[in-house]
Amino acid sequence: MSFKYNATTLKKLEELCEEARYMIRYEKGNFNSGYCILEDKRVVVINRFFNVEGRINALLEIVSTININEEELSGEMLKWYRQLKKEPASGNDTSVQTELDI
Repeated sequence: MSFKYNATTLKKLEELCEEARYMIRYEKGNFNSGYCILEDKRVVVINRFFNVEGRINALLEIVSTININEEELSGEMLKWYRQLKKEPASGNDTSVQTELDI
């Protein structure tokens, strides 16, 4: 299966971060990468001017860089997170779909 860059996928990524005890905030700021991670406070700040696709891409990068304790995740979210980890970063891929189950 695959997922699309839509509000449902964004919500699923936000829920993943929440289950990993990270708070997501959409704020304006001067971020070179479009986001900022405050590891000690477990806060992720994403540029609020990003569209849905930009927010999803930022969250995908963030999820790949932060340490998520798999024991904190629910069964369905754990399965989805493991599929997400298996996928290689889509660097120059301009397609809108990626090979992941939702």
